[in-house]
Amino acid sequence: MEVEMTIRGLLMDPVSNMPIVILKDVAGESVLPIWVGVYEANAIALEMEKVTTPRPMTHDLIKNVLTGLETQVHKVVVTELKDDTFYAVIWLERGGEIVSVDSRPSDALALALRVDCPIFVDEIVLKNSKQAANMSDRVTAEELRKYLEGLNDEDLGKYKM
Repeated sequence: MEVEMTIRGLLMDPVSNMPIVILKDVAGESVLPIWVGVYEANAIALEMEKVTTPRPMTHDLIKNVLTGLETQVHKVVVTELKDDTFYAVIWLERGGEIVSVDSRPSDALALALRVDCPIFVDEIVLKNSKQAANMSDRVTAEELRKYLEGLNDEDLGKYKM
């Protein structure tokens, strides 16, 4: 089963100094942090802040190509968590044909923001993510999760690169 999520914000991990995309369950209290690269976080932040660039960035290009091919993005789904790596799928439709495309979650999320499509996470990913945090030798993962769940709008603020 898939759980609909929204991008709640972007933070910098104080330990690794890597960006984290915070996904939040639209109907509940589940939070899923996904660590992403700096460039991918920048692509997400640009769209979240509605910043226009003089030339199309990669995800803008993908959106333009899909539009030119009369292809709609129906949804993106974070489908799997394996060996501490998240996997995602972009679901496209063109001329009545549904196509799935393998993607990194960060790219799928950046595209979802640009085409305004729903974001989902497979329920098993949420479950495995919580189990991984609970089984971790590091208490910091659970502490981070509790911290993220308690954030409000003022805490998230604007993402700075």
